Amino acid sequence: MSQPTDKRRRTFLAGAAGATVATVAPGMVLQSIATAKPRDTAVTDKARYGMLIDTTKCADGCNDCVTACEKENGLDLLSKPEGASDEQWDMQRPRWIRTVGLRNNLTGRVTRLPMMCQHCEKPPCVDVCPTGASFQRADGLALVDRHTCIGCRYCMMACPYNARSFIHESIEIKSTAVPRGKGCVESCTLCVHRLDQGGTTTACQDACPHNAIVFGDLNDPNSEVSKAMAKQPTVQIRDDLNLNTGVRYTDV
Repeated sequence: MSQPTDKRRRTFLAGAAGATVATVAPGMVLQSIATAKPRDTAVTDKARYGMLIDTTKCADGCNDCVTACEKENGLDLLSKPEGASDEQWDMQRPRWIRTVGLRNNLTGRVTRLPMMCQHCEKPPCVDVCPTGASFQRADGLALVDRHTCIGCRYCMMACPYNARSFIHESIEIKSTAVPRGKGCVESCTLCVHRLDQGGTTTACQDACPHNAIVFGDLNDPNSEVSKAMAKQPTVQIRDDLNLNTGVRYTDV
């Protein structure tokens, strides 16, 4: 039987998000983000956020989008646990975005591309979550409520993109804009903390030196991402699953 959410805890965390530095436990410090404060308007379905990634512009060996994501969300603040091997740490460290090679079974061609949460219109992770911790916002973002996540990892097994990570170790330093904690599942949020403060870009988009990533409102025909998608054919990874992903690719 699930326990009711402690509203006082939510209030405290919301207040901490706007603070300069908050110490929540001995040895645990939230990194200062002065602009991180709760949004004051409700999320609606007027917009659906997504992105287009032009794989023809992705250069071999380029990892700038991964580096930017980890810095933006505090993943770069993690260090290998004492006693853990390099191999174990490489397997268990959280990754919100990674570069992968996909092989076309018909042509044999291998395309290198960034892979992250695809923010499906019908997200399997939400369907299997027993507590409602995995949820979908009205604007299409698939997120995780860390207050109700019990770490069962059903969502990780359901995700066809291997896009979610489990936090195995305690996190001593974190960003106030991106709360994270041991025993929870997490994944790419399309920089929701930026969106909720009026931002219009993601960290990976800003960092890409090849302009391979275009982010925006898929429902707005005049948005940059909609215009880019109208100019060229796009594909979904695993389009056979009919998930209507919010992340699309070209030339895969």
